[in-house]
Amino acid sequence: MAQPHTPTPADLQKSVTEVQPSGERGRTALAVGVVEKIAGMAAREVSGIHALGSGFSRTFGAMRDRVPGSKSSVGRGIKAEVGEKQTAIDIALVVEYGVVIPRLASEVRANIIEAVERMTGLEVVEVNIAVNDVHLPDEPDEEEEEEPSSSGRRPRVQ
Repeated sequence: MAQPHTPTPADLQKSVTEVQPSGERGRTALAVGVVEKIAGMAAREVSGIHALGSGFSRTFGAMRDRVPGSKSSVGRGIKAEVGEKQTAIDIALVVEYGVVIPRLASEVRANIIEAVERMTGLEVVEVNIAVNDVHLPDEPDEEEEEEPSSSGRRPRVQ
């Protein structure tokens, strides 16, 4: 008669993972905004990014940020789809002039994947990056207040 197989610690770990899924003792639900904020912070850590979002979303966000009591949106320019085990992320950004865009996109993608997977436990299945603009060194930021021009014209919107 053959001796029964004595499980090794690795075998026990595998069987525990398979027998007791993490959700058996409760569920953890992550809001889409949580993933978007984590991705936004991770993207901002990469040098060469000027801003996140399309021109419209940055302009609208800048106006919203000026409203007393409102909070700056860290997840601006980021859209995420969140499932029980996986997430997919789309990000729109403006890069600084002179950066190598494919290298920057690769760094942003890797940083977002690492941060989101580490902090949430979700598998990031894709990170789609849309580069919407290049910020030139002599261009003013859209979010900065523009000074009235020397022609004496008043700004149309105050």
